[in-house]
Amino acid sequence: MGLLSWIVLGAVAGWIASLLVGRRGGCCLNIFIGIIGAFIGGFIVQFVTGRGFSIGFNLPSFVVAVVGAVVLLSITSLVGGMRRR
Repeated sequence: MGLLSWIVLGAVAGWIASLLVGRRGGCCLNIFIGIIGAFIGGFIVQFVTGRGFSIGFNLPSFVVAVVGAVVLLSITSLVGGMRRR
């Protein structure tokens, strides 16, 4: 999977995750959240199933990236909320 595919997958996954969580960000932030979310989602899948997850541009990997991005946005919201108190 090429770099451009990673950026596109990350941007779309980050954008959908930001819509689900209700947190708005710019294009670059969505790309970052989506790519980091894909890594987090891959670790979650590996932890739950006990086996690796194939990386590619397909629907399961996209769902894993969105779930990981939602987890990342949720954690950052919790940490940000704790910091304000």
